[in-house]
Amino acid sequence: MYSNEYSQAFFCNILYNFFMKVFAERLKELRLEKELSQRGLAKLLNLSAQAVSQWENESRTPNAEAVAVIAKFFGVSADYLLGLED
Repeated sequence: MYSNEYSQAFFCNILYNFFMKVFAERLKELRLEKELSQRGLAKLLNLSAQAVSQWENESRTPNAEAVAVIAKFFGVSADYLLGLED
């Protein structure tokens, strides 16, 4: 059998992947609703276009400050962005 430590790590990895997938989908959806390019959103929020692209492609994780800035800009909660509420 697998150790409890392995099971916890596996479960955490599944949750992390879920939250990042939801974040990527919701970020792109909200950005497109405002008819913004990745570069346009990045400029408005003083972020790099590369970061926005990587978040939408799930290849980079946003920090808490970035999530808060994005949530405030779009008028949604951080919980919504991360898939913790609909």
